[in-house]
Amino acid sequence: MVRKCGLPSTFTGSPRHVHEYAQDAMTDLLAETITGNDGYPFYRRRSTDDGGKSITLKVLNNTIDVDNRWIVPYSPLLIKTYNAHINVEYCNSVKAIKYICKYVNKGSDVAVFGVENTTASNEEVTQYQLGCYISSNEAVWRILSFSIHERYPTVVHLAVHLENGQRVYFTSENVRARAMSPLPATLTEFFTLCRNDTFARTLLYSKYQLILRGIHQQENFSVVNKVEQYKDT
Repeated sequence: MVRKCGLPSTFTGSPRHVHEYAQDAMTDLLAETITGNDGYPFYRRRSTDDGGKSITLKVLNNTIDVDNRWIVPYSPLLIKTYNAHINVEYCNSVKAIKYICKYVNKGSDVAVFGVENTTASNEEVTQYQLGCYISSNEAVWRILSFSIHERYPTVVHLAVHLENGQRVYFTSENVRARAMSPLPATLTEFFTLCRNDTFARTLLYSKYQLILRGIHQQENFSVVNKVEQYKDT
């Protein structure tokens, strides 16, 4: 338990120093693991009355009672495998994924200060431009035309509308032609496919893209061969 103890790295032996810098490393004792409103978990940390363990440590000239509030979440398997201190957290929110993907382009911090007349109105445009800060890491990444983000699988927008209520795009040159024969939408093509194909009638609207490939160049859809991996769809 001593090796897993989360003593603050800024510990110098002063009780006031410990009180100021150790509070963030400690959490409350809980009988069960719960999830907060923000998606972050609060792990079970049993007290000594509830079967939890504690130990008394002597650091410099001070004696500290350490219980489960001082222990960071960890995996015994990872600690034994890599022989290192590894903090393990449960990921159940999209915020963690966004943080991981954006961290490589996070870059350094920026600070802007100035002396202004408090009676003058706020310049929203200036504040917006100052807020659009691009770090050196992100600038080089964009200059070299590296990928900023990826999406898998490809998201296909399926139209949902009433009869003859699909969205039609037109210009002043083709307004008459589009009004007489509007382009097919995904929903209308799905109904057409169901009339002509018995297998398509077994699919839900959200699933039929698994056997259809959108031909955007022809602004239409064609049926792909009924491959074996889709027979149970």
